[in-house]
Amino acid sequence: MAKNKTRLKREARIKVNELFVEALAQKDIAKGTDLIRKARNLAMKHRMRLPREHKRRFCKHCYSYLIPGKNCRVRTQGEHVVYTCQECNKFMRFPYSKE
Repeated sequence: MAKNKTRLKREARIKVNELFVEALAQKDIAKGTDLIRKARNLAMKHRMRLPREHKRRFCKHCYSYLIPGKNCRVRTQGEHVVYTCQECNKFMRFPYSKE
């Protein structure tokens, strides 16, 4: 039973990564948003965390796929990077360190 769960989780992780890569290749924001929603639902179903680079590709409030310059504004503010979603006008702050 445990081997079956780990195999399913591994396959789900691969599918989530494929969906994010496919969303990145999309030119249409609506299609990218649908793919992100599918990937997120699959990750929640299998109770797995999304990697950091995937988490920053969609809005935490409306779950739309973010493309900087098209539907997302990226600014620095002190020690944070601020992503502003143009769909719902909400923002997300991520810390960064100056090197």
